[in-house]
Amino acid sequence: MADHAEVEYAAAQGNDLPAHVAMYDRFVHWIVVGGAHVANIVLGLAIGGVAGHWLLAFAIFVVATIVAFHGFLSGARMPSVVMVIISMITLALASGG
Repeated sequence: MADHAEVEYAAAQGNDLPAHVAMYDRFVHWIVVGGAHVANIVLGLAIGGVAGHWLLAFAIFVVATIVAFHGFLSGARMPSVVMVIISMITLALASGG
């Protein structure tokens, strides 16, 4: 049987917890900003397809893409979330509701 001595993780080779945490934070950031961008595209398609306002939908696409690039480059998540809320409000107003 294997020796059941206590394992010391602090001395283990390749155990770089700060690098793992940093990579996880970057992954979560990309998922939040990318998911918000996809949601904005879907909402823009709904504005164009359902409400028939394709010029407004194109404006949503352009602004959402700029906001997503800003979020990817700067590390900010909140502008992407705010853009989703703005897109939802725009959809509600464009569809007559």
